[in-house]
Amino acid sequence: MHPNNCELILDLATQVGQALQARGLLLATAESCTGGGVAQAITEIAGSTAWFDCGFITYSNASKTEMLDVSAALIAQLGSVSEEVAAAMATGALGNSNAHVALSTTGIAGPTGAVPGKPVGTICFGWARGDQIHTERLVFTGDRQSVRTQTVIHALQGLLRFIA
Repeated sequence: MHPNNCELILDLATQVGQALQARGLLLATAESCTGGGVAQAITEIAGSTAWFDCGFITYSNASKTEMLDVSAALIAQLGSVSEEVAAAMATGALGNSNAHVALSTTGIAGPTGAVPGKPVGTICFGWARGDQIHTERLVFTGDRQSVRTQTVIHALQGLLRFIA
């Protein structure tokens, strides 16, 4: 990872921690394509136990269903890389944790896995708090590591906007 990206991620994770702590909120993450990268960034920050509850790494469709209560029918209908599944992952993380707010990532980091309408770099995000849910779908460019890094950065930036 580029050193500037490391610094940016740590800075964002610090800001996330300050924002969550100021609001008395606990965070849970539900990650697929990032493989725990968001949770790792968050737990780099000393004292994160005060605002981070847990992280789910649900790489397979079966784990999304079993751990996060994402409907298998939803995955079958829309694919795991969809805003609807991202929303269900974030909601499932809330329902299966002590958290007040959750974020999710699901996507195609590459170099393989592209399907019609979903090129490599397609990432869906979800942020949930109570019954408030926000999703986004973006397409990043670059190699696998670059896509995953951009995803972690955007997930943290999106969380800051979501809880602001």
